[in-house]
Amino acid sequence: MQKEYTNSKSSITMNKKISLYVLVGAVALTGCNKKMQDFAAEHFTTNPNPLEVVGDNVPGTVTANVPQKFFKKNAEVTVTPYLSYGMDNKATSQSYTFQGEKVKGNNPVINYKEGGTVTIPVNFVYTPEMMKSDLYLDFNVVQGKKVYTLPAVKVGEGVVATSTLADATTVTPSAAADKYQRVINEICDANLMFLINQANVRASELKKGTSVSNFNETVAEASKADNKEIEGIHVSSFASPEGGVKFNAKLSEKREHSTVNYLNKNLKKEKVDNYGDITSEFTAQDWDGFQKLVSESNIQDKDLILSVLSMYSDPEQREKEIRNLSSVFDQLAKEILPQLRYSRISASINTIGRSDEEIAAQYKADPTQLSIDELLYAATKTDNVNEKEDIYKTAVKQYPNDYRAYNNLGMAQYVKGNYNDAKANFEKAASLNPNSDEAKMNLGLIKMMNKDYNGAREAFGSAANAEGINEAMGVYYLRQGDYQTAAKAFGDSKSNNAALAQILNKDYSAAQSTLEAVKAPNATTYYMMAVVAARTNNEQAVYANLRKAAALDASIKDRAAIDKEFANYNVANL
Repeated sequence: MQKEYTNSKSSITMNKKISLYVLVGAVALTGCNKKMQDFAAEHFTTNPNPLEVVGDNVPGTVTANVPQKFFKKNAEVTVTPYLSYGMDNKATSQSYTFQGEKVKGNNPVINYKEGGTVTIPVNFVYTPEMMKSDLYLDFNVVQGKKVYTLPAVKVGEGVVATSTLADATTVTPSAAADKYQRVINEICDANLMFLINQANVRASELKKGTSVSNFNETVAEASKADNKEIEGIHVSSFASPEGGVKFNAKLSEKREHSTVNYLNKNLKKEKVDNYGDITSEFTAQDWDGFQKLVSESNIQDKDLILSVLSMYSDPEQREKEIRNLSSVFDQLAKEILPQLRYSRISASINTIGRSDEEIAAQYKADPTQLSIDELLYAATKTDNVNEKEDIYKTAVKQYPNDYRAYNNLGMAQYVKGNYNDAKANFEKAASLNPNSDEAKMNLGLIKMMNKDYNGAREAFGSAANAEGINEAMGVYYLRQGDYQTAAKAFGDSKSNNAALAQILNKDYSAAQSTLEAVKAPNATTYYMMAVVAARTNNEQAVYANLRKAAALDASIKDRAAIDKEFANYNVANL
């Protein structure tokens, strides 16, 4: 009996040990299978916070700081960032997975005992509604055979969209210039020739068909024309270089006097009295004319003559050295010197075109009487974009082969927001003139608007001479998020877009100066001033500029109310 009792006691002890092992194993197994705790907002840091629009996207990072003894060894967590905005709208970023140390996989590992840090990249395609949004993280957990979710955690609020104040629509398209000049100046001139050592005006120089006769006819016609004006008449008299400076000075002066006397008598005879003034001068020896004629001649030793002119500046020495060239002097005396004995008579005549008022009146009465340049010019004299469009449509109708009319019609339509019509007219302009820098740049704006940035860059690169190309390139770089290059492209431009580049480069002093220099400030100008004021903690200027902006564009109030630039200001009741 005693033996049986002893065995029974031993069996009981053995069973207790087994039960203890089972209990410990069960506890361990329960700990391993216990679900993950909920993540909390303090576990995450968002950068930037709030998020900011860069180009067409909203990029950023969320860094998870997982505490010690938090992340289960056999857990695999997939995090999905998303923006919640508007009426149940949701934009999702790429998911990111990390795992516990016992999971077999290639994802970043979070140690259970020590915790750890992981960085989650986020990126969303921007839409304006995202200005008022919340950034959340969704959590899907795979733990052994269990699959479950954890509550979403809010890790950010709002999107700063200041960079979107510049886009293709804020760039003024390039206009093809008109060539209209109300006053066109022309110089009518004639040479009155003299014989050697003489200053008398010969009848042979005045007969019909000579340059002097033609000059007289032109001046007489101009004096009678309603649209012409003779500014003045000038006489320059010369003597050929041979004969000595003193002698030639007196001779050329006599030629000056005789020419002026002739003109006065002829103008009186022709009853021309509206010719301004007659001014005159004389040159003793026309060495400049001599050098020019020799250079253009076929004289065999002309290089030798020209070298003499370059070696000596004194006129007496020049004449002596040239006379020593006996082999060519006779040829000079026959072919060159006679052409240097003359008076040049020049009349400055202005042709006066229609005034602005006359062009406007003619357009209303009968635009078919206006030239293409007058029509293009007329459009520049109105600030009303609808009137511009009407004038350019008239130009297209009357001059269907002039690329400028189509380009500028497209420009007016672009400004009005009729982008499809604008594109069609830019394309027509480019087909009529493939080398038009204006049409190339404007088609680049269309491409940039449609987010074809490679196409826009190519178009801008081939339009280097277009008016406004620096503005277009600046906005292109802004849309790429390259703010420093954008600022360089704008240069010294005083525009809203140039100021925006400075704001995004955090050069607030320069931005303020640029905005103050904008010639025609609009609602966006004052809104940007308010942004600068907010970033430099100038509360009074924030409210003052937002009120100015809202007075010009009431919709500004709605934007300001959700704009994180003004998160620290009460802008709800501007």
